Amino acid sequence: QVHLLESGGGSVQAGGSLRLSCTASGYSYSGHCMGWFRQAPGKERERVATLDVARTKWYLDSVKGRFFISQDENKNILYLHMSSLKSEDTAMYYCAALSRYCERIDYWGQGTQVTVSS
Repeated sequence: QVHLLESGGGSVQAGGSLRLSCTASGYSYSGHCMGWFRQAPGKERERVATLDVARTKWYLDSVKGRFFISQDENKNILYLHMSSLKSEDTAMYYCAALSRYCERIDYWGQGTQVTVSS
């Protein structure tokens, strides 16, 4: 059974940084696209960053230059490094396992809350 477990969320002041981690069990990141999504209260879930099998990274425009996605394949951990955080980054952040080129979401984690205060 596949489990994706996020960690690293918390409360931070605007301008601060956080690093989210997603540890997979029953699943290998190798050969799959992995990504981070977020959902703010009253808003739809949106894709934040993905890393596909060609090592191509995609970022939501509003986080470009501030967020960085990376992966430790040996440890099967996906990271989202977030800096210069803004209040509008406040959301529940979800790790997701997708098909090879990110066309389809196969698995979700349960999420970790990020709250940015101004």
